[in-house]
Amino acid sequence: MNTCPEMSPQEIVNLTRRDFLANTGLGTLAFASLLAQDGYLAQGATLRNDPLAPKAPHFTPKAKNCILIYFEGAPSHIDLFDPKPKLNEMDGQKLPDSMLEKVRFAFIKKEGVRLMGSPRTFKKYGRAGMDLSDLLPHIGSCADDIAFVRSMTTTQFNHHPGQLMMNCGSPLFGRPTLGSWLNYGLGNESQNLPGYVVLHAGRGSSAGASAWTSGFLPSTYAGVLFRNQGDPVLNLGNPPGITPEMQHLGLDAIGDLNRLRHKYVADPEIASRIGAYELAGRMQAATPELMDLSRESKATREAYGVERKTPTNNEKGRGGGPETYATFARNCLLARRMVERGTRFVTVLHASWDHHANLNVELPFCAGMADQPIAALLKDLKQRGLLDETMVIWASEFGRTPLGENRGGSTNVTGRDHHPFAFTMWLAGGGIKGGRVLGKTDEIGWGVVEDEVPVHDLHATILRQFGFDHERLTYRFQGLDFKLTGVEGASVVKKLVA
Repeated sequence: MNTCPEMSPQEIVNLTRRDFLANTGLGTLAFASLLAQDGYLAQGATLRNDPLAPKAPHFTPKAKNCILIYFEGAPSHIDLFDPKPKLNEMDGQKLPDSMLEKVRFAFIKKEGVRLMGSPRTFKKYGRAGMDLSDLLPHIGSCADDIAFVRSMTTTQFNHHPGQLMMNCGSPLFGRPTLGSWLNYGLGNESQNLPGYVVLHAGRGSSAGASAWTSGFLPSTYAGVLFRNQGDPVLNLGNPPGITPEMQHLGLDAIGDLNRLRHKYVADPEIASRIGAYELAGRMQAATPELMDLSRESKATREAYGVERKTPTNNEKGRGGGPETYATFARNCLLARRMVERGTRFVTVLHASWDHHANLNVELPFCAGMADQPIAALLKDLKQRGLLDETMVIWASEFGRTPLGENRGGSTNVTGRDHHPFAFTMWLAGGGIKGGRVLGKTDEIGWGVVEDEVPVHDLHATILRQFGFDHERLTYRFQGLDFKLTGVEGASVVKKLVA
């Protein structure tokens, strides 16, 4: 039932707004909200019905905001970040059976599989002379601000569990993502925008909404997907015939009822619902200004490439579509505008880099889409003084094999299979030590030989930069204290942090 134990349905209907304020303490909450906005409440003070109120972390953080650039499908580390001359020398040769004996592949047939070199050329960038592919010259120009981790490993070799592992710290459904954990731990500094936003380009991700879910955390902490066409958020605009005054009165009544119910049952999802209604009202005014990129200078728009044309050689292939280049560029610029306005966590998602075939056409297409806007984002954040407190992450679920894929025993090998044993990610800003390469893989890019970084260690390091001891950032669910880094143990990668 939806009525309170001490009151009949008719008594609730007969309550006036003044009765609500007097009996539920809403007048006090409203007054406290005004005090908080004006800076008169003590630091760390929160309102019971505002789960996204800013909170203090365990210790002084280096980072305040995060932009996660997630490339679903897995970019090839061998063709972008980790040059392997020996692999090119061994092109076409067979791996020893001992290396393949206990290995599982998604599609490769072990019989007849051969090493496949890379046609890419590499150039050294930055003071440390870091190697990047000819496909990423713009990102190369930012090398001194980037820490490349060539020694990532994961336990998952298929997309959906791999994406859950990278985003949620577990391949199981129902776990919160990194963005949800940070909003749970820190709250949201924006009054008018969600604390966690997802922007996407290309085709849909195989993990779908589970890649930005709040899991067992209250739904307040879930990512909000912004659309590329029409209203950025569904149902944000008023239906025809509904005036602002009608909407205001309706929302007031709904809010009063929700708060009254919350007083008696203390269900956190009611608090989430209250916050969602209130945020939606504020977003109606703030979102049109946010999405209007004409307010940016022409030089800024050109730097990101928001009006770039998508090459036609792959517009229908993986990661393609006629507006892919412009959409991804706009999303990178929107990510900067969002963190500038206080949004805690923005995921810029693109699918797909799952190049089982046609690698030498589709990888240049995807890299060309990503290179210019990401470099512009890093430079823009730095120029505005935001990079020191904004962490930017290039991530995916795993890498690609140094073997050519021979699906079905085909001799027409033009792509690479999934590879969890070694891959590259990078981080910049938020107190990360830029201008360095961490970790090393063997001479063919098969496995890690130095400074291995499992996914949980990466998560522990990210949380540390946001002021959290990963062992202490927990949430009790079904009698257990869950955390992003699981129960297996994790360590901060100290070589990455300043």
